[in-house]
Amino acid sequence: MEEAVYEFIGSLTLIITMLQIDNTIISLDFLDEYFVCNLNACKGICCVEGDAGAPLEEGEITAIQEILPLIWDDIPETSKEVIRAQGISYIDADGEAVTSIVNGRECVLAYQDRKGVWLCSVEKAFREGRVTINKPISCHLYPARVKQFNDFVAVNYHRWSICSCAVELGNKKKVPVYQFLEEPLIRKFGQAWYDQLVIAAQELKKTQ
Repeated sequence: MEEAVYEFIGSLTLIITMLQIDNTIISLDFLDEYFVCNLNACKGICCVEGDAGAPLEEGEITAIQEILPLIWDDIPETSKEVIRAQGISYIDADGEAVTSIVNGRECVLAYQDRKGVWLCSVEKAFREGRVTINKPISCHLYPARVKQFNDFVAVNYHRWSICSCAVELGNKKKVPVYQFLEEPLIRKFGQAWYDQLVIAAQELKKTQ
C-alpha cells in the first residue's frame, strides 16, 4: 500500500502520522490531542517530579546567570544553597546541560506561591517586565519534547501521568496541544512555521 502524502503549501507536507515543516518532523498528536495546564489541580508538580533538571539550550545558562540577581529574592533558601554549591546547571547522565535540582526533586529556579503552586522565578520576572528572557524553552514547550538529529528536528507529544488533569481540562475546553503551545512554539520555531502548523491542522480536520 502506498503512503498517503498531502502537499499543502511551500515546504509543508502531511504524511499519515507525522507532519513535516521545513526540517522539523511533528507528531500529529499535536493536532488532534487536547491539553491545557491545570495548575489548580497539579500544583505545578512538573517543576518537582522527574529524574533530572530541565534541559537547557546553548546560551540559556549564561542568560539565566546574568539575571540571577533579579530573581534571587524569589528563589527558596534550599535552592540558593544548591546554586552557591554547583551553580544553576549540571550535566546529566545523557551528557546534556540541565537545571540544578534540590535533593533530586525541584528545580532550583522554582518557588511555591501562597497557594502551594510551584512556579518558575524566571517566568515570574519575565511576566512582570523585570527581565527580557523567559523560562527555559524546554519548560515553556511542555508537553512538547524537541530533539535534534543530524538532518531534522523531532517534535513529539510527551505523555506523563501527572499531567492527566491537563488532558482532562484540554478535552473539556477542546483546546488542541498546538493551540495551547502557540506562544512557545512561535518562540522556538517562528511565526511562519506556526502558521503552517495551523494550516496543517485545518486541512487534517477536513479529511476526518
